[in-house]
Amino acid sequence: MTSTSVTSIGQPKAAARPAPDVALVAAVAEKSALVMARLNTIIDRHPNVALANSLGAEDMVLMDMICKDNLPIGIFTLDTGRLNEETYALLAKAQQQYGRDIEIMTPDYKQLEPWVREHGINGFYDSVDNRKTCCQIRKLEPLARVLEGKDAWITGLRAAQSVTRQNMDWEDFDTLNNLPKFNPLIEWSEKEIWAYIDLNDVPYNALHDRFYPSIGCAPCTRAITPGEDVRAGRWWWENPETKECGLHKAK
Repeated sequence: MTSTSVTSIGQPKAAARPAPDVALVAAVAEKSALVMARLNTIIDRHPNVALANSLGAEDMVLMDMICKDNLPIGIFTLDTGRLNEETYALLAKAQQQYGRDIEIMTPDYKQLEPWVREHGINGFYDSVDNRKTCCQIRKLEPLARVLEGKDAWITGLRAAQSVTRQNMDWEDFDTLNNLPKFNPLIEWSEKEIWAYIDLNDVPYNALHDRFYPSIGCAPCTRAITPGEDVRAGRWWWENPETKECGLHKAK
């Protein structure tokens, strides 16, 4: 199955994005103001709150807003050990550009090593159950640890990203970790995300310019072709209804 993976080596770059027009600039300004209001509401309700920064475009938008206004919101990321080099490069750049600490969470080797010995380094390709267990070890368990003691957490989820996210609201509840969960960008379009990035010089993953709209672990992410769904490159061998790692579940 690994032969079907697509790497960034030799990938053509997407055409340059056109400058946002007046209407798009206005829409981004209006929605940005709403997001800032939401972030301040979250802080008022939940002083010990953190942003889960996957280092995707949406989370970089939220990090930019949080850092520019110096909001008291923690920032963490999950290093699964299987990320693309471009993702690690962005992590270093974001820390340097914003001067903010990003807490890096890694898998528990006591869980990961036995699983790899039993199923192989790429055992997640063999079944949906294997893939979900891999996500449990590499993502969900570190997430649970970093959320211990937190009042709430924030994500960059958008409703338009996939069929599994269409019924999510900006205010949600994470039943797995028993915490309020907030999605301040839930109504944003992809065009609005990229307009914000371009207008504010927000750093982003170089893979986005190589037809990777959604980026996770390297062996579970590939480039897409024009017209495909933005999540088509994630766990592409599975049905759309199973394409979540468990971090984000719809109601």
